[in-house]
Amino acid sequence: MRLPLGSFGIFRSLISQRQTAETHRRSLSGAAMRLVQFRRRGDTGGIRVGVEQGEGLSVVDLKAFDPSMPSTMRELLELGDEGLESAQRALASGQCVVDRADIQLLSPVLAPEKVVCVGMNYRDHCLEQNAPIPKEPIIFSKFPSAITGPYDDIILPAESQQVDWEVELAFVIGRRGKHIKEEDALSHVAGFTVANDVSSRDWQMKRNGKQWLLGKTFDSFCPLGPALVTTDAVKDPHSLSIRCLVNGDTVQSSNTDQMIFKTAALVAWVSKFVTLAPGDVFLTGTPPGVGVFRKPPVFLKRGDVVECQIDQLGSIINQVV
Repeated sequence: MRLPLGSFGIFRSLISQRQTAETHRRSLSGAAMRLVQFRRRGDTGGIRVGVEQGEGLSVVDLKAFDPSMPSTMRELLELGDEGLESAQRALASGQCVVDRADIQLLSPVLAPEKVVCVGMNYRDHCLEQNAPIPKEPIIFSKFPSAITGPYDDIILPAESQQVDWEVELAFVIGRRGKHIKEEDALSHVAGFTVANDVSSRDWQMKRNGKQWLLGKTFDSFCPLGPALVTTDAVKDPHSLSIRCLVNGDTVQSSNTDQMIFKTAALVAWVSKFVTLAPGDVFLTGTPPGVGVFRKPPVFLKRGDVVECQIDQLGSIINQVV
């Protein structure tokens, strides 16, 4: 069968549009990397951005490789593809490598515009408390000042006697947008990391009119890390084993396939209300096993060690003080 001559032009146009759309969806990261923020030990200087040579391995110092590179992750993400391509070149060079023992790893993002949190977003967590499956995302927030590093202490506030753990998959926005379509949403995501949505249950559930904010936003109530793993480095963020251990005992164990509203849906939903900016952090909900729903309830105490693990992303370990 012979196609009319004009059909070839239409065909080429459709292919070009499809390729352009695919490039747009994937263009933000374009490379599998583990981006970190760190401070050199003994150095009173500022924050540095680096790329891990592998999970738990040495780090390439981006600013040492190229002095024009920014000093924070948020600034790097604001550069878009240009910044991430520069990070990829630095990693490929094998130069300006800092030994892991010589750095203090910080949260991969500090001082974002927003920390967006999602409640009741795991089916098995809803079943745990005999709660209905939400029909739309339940959104709340933490203040950015709650963010702390992957190995920093969780500080028990004197105002609360019911501090609880919540392992969560987090993602970070890499491209500004408002009213983002769900099919385009992943092009606005820079990568994924591990979070602990530490929660004061007495303030969340019993006080302050049962508004969640104060119970969620004490200082140190948002450990993040250890790295921002770019989207290309994660095969399927919604098929990852997720666990929390307290003093070595597994208290939460599930899979991100239990998420009700997945990454793209959350980006599309929240961007209806607010403009998302590079560096914004999303915490996507927790699986079952939190202390408040145990019989009897169990809460964190000084000396406890909480470890949150997600496959392909790594783990964060925080002592309670």
